[in-house]
Amino acid sequence: MAEENSSLDIWPEIEKAEKENRRELVLQGSAVDKKIQSSGGLHARLYSLSLLNYLEISQCPSLHEIHENIGHLSHLQSLILCRNKLTAVPKSIGGLKAIKVLDLSVNELQTLPEEICALSELNTLNVSCNSITALPDGLSKCVKLASINVSKNALSRLPDDLWCSNLELLSTIIASENAIEELSSEVHNLSALKVLDLSSNKLQELPSELADCPKLKETNFKGNKLKDKRLEKMVNGCQTKSVLDYLRAGGRGKGKGKQQDGEVSEKLDCGRNISKKKGGAKQKGKKEAEDVDELNRMVVRVLHVSKAPTAVTVKVSAGVKDVRPYIVCCIVKGMNLRQGNALKRFLVAQTKLHDEICAKRTTATIATHDLGLLKVPLLYDARPRDTLKIVPLGRKEMRAAELLELLQQEADDMRKQKKRQNVSGLHKYLQLLDGKDLYPCLVDAEDHVVSFPPITNSERTKIKRSTQELFLEVTSSTSLQICKDVMDALILVRYYYVFTVRVQDCEDTDGISDHPAEDPASPELTVVQVKVVDVDGNLKVVYPSKTDLMSDVSNLTVIR
Repeated sequence: MAEENSSLDIWPEIEKAEKENRRELVLQGSAVDKKIQSSGGLHARLYSLSLLNYLEISQCPSLHEIHENIGHLSHLQSLILCRNKLTAVPKSIGGLKAIKVLDLSVNELQTLPEEICALSELNTLNVSCNSITALPDGLSKCVKLASINVSKNALSRLPDDLWCSNLELLSTIIASENAIEELSSEVHNLSALKVLDLSSNKLQELPSELADCPKLKETNFKGNKLKDKRLEKMVNGCQTKSVLDYLRAGGRGKGKGKQQDGEVSEKLDCGRNISKKKGGAKQKGKKEAEDVDELNRMVVRVLHVSKAPTAVTVKVSAGVKDVRPYIVCCIVKGMNLRQGNALKRFLVAQTKLHDEICAKRTTATIATHDLGLLKVPLLYDARPRDTLKIVPLGRKEMRAAELLELLQQEADDMRKQKKRQNVSGLHKYLQLLDGKDLYPCLVDAEDHVVSFPPITNSERTKIKRSTQELFLEVTSSTSLQICKDVMDALILVRYYYVFTVRVQDCEDTDGISDHPAEDPASPELTVVQVKVVDVDGNLKVVYPSKTDLMSDVSNLTVIR
């Protein structure tokens, strides 16, 4: 392979990463593709960048192979090889023991090496949009696996050990648009499973054990020709809860539901024929319980768009599809950031989530805004680096290109002053935009950029202690479900940080005067839905939906 020829002129991107001992490298787009085409592959020096923990090589149709020396990059935590023309993955990938995120989507793969099963730290696996006919046995060894996307392949079955109880963290399985003929009855072993998408396959039955998945909130079996035609009708038009209730009551996808047809018709037919009397009694009992525990419980109340007098909508332009396609937003009311060090806790929580669930902003990025300072409606857009302008937090207005150059210079100075290679703050995220011609941004009604993920928010909408209503935004280049998971965590964790503040714990640690005379923050938080639509007004996502904010916190109640 030409990748073995290290005598070729070293690529400037690789040379820069080598000289500066960088931890992240992005090689993307037409300019990189031309180098791959002329060199016959990736430059061999790429595989000597042993300090890399994030490597992205994407949108390069001339890239057909990855050299086995990829195994030398032992510190890699995220390997993104999407939207290329890869036909094979080297076995040496099994040596990347630190890998947490592996994205091989939109290539031309037909098989995956068994060595992938040796990735014990793997959290997210995306091999969608390939031609894979079978997944390797042994995925149960990836005990930290939380999300797997194998949609749009040629799978006829999923491996038996995918349903192993060892996979205690597996919450999302996306396997739509394959040729899968059976869903294992062992699915109930997945105690953390929340999302299961097997739409457009060849399923004929659904196992009753599916109803025993304790956290399952979202399923999709549309496009399967089930033997139980009533169940087929339900999966094409009903909510997940109705389908699970039907299976639990006796309908098992094998026509057995008919033996209890009268009972099931009354109770489970998409909720349309549920007894109003029983429902009313249930609501009354629930209300009484809430009244008793009101002082001891924290409450999140969801306000639906239809009930919001001034609903906020985010329109998504077509240009973000190949840049950072996923966005989820909502509004939070009832915050009290004046109390003690609540604001500091709020910001600490965001930083912690960025480092942990967002994998240092590589899988998702959070932005928070003062709703009162936002000019709606909003547009999620992709703009050239030389024309995108923003007022970054704590800085004057400048173009995105200027901001990145300034941050890069600050990072270089920081390395020299502290005599180290690691940098902190925004500087460690600069590599995530390398090679991109367009940058993602959230724009208000006056065409002001209020967010520039994954780098910074705007000073125009900065939250302060006086902020009472927040606009929250989560974006990702990985998946919509990750956006939702991060938003769930964001709301619940921040609720804890802000609403568990007590007067005796309030200290003026950030130089902003406290207000000890005020009452503690209200125990009720209101989350207002925000719709995200395309340029034609078609709905893409609304958050929170009925399957979002499914909290396991014992003293937290979510009212919808």
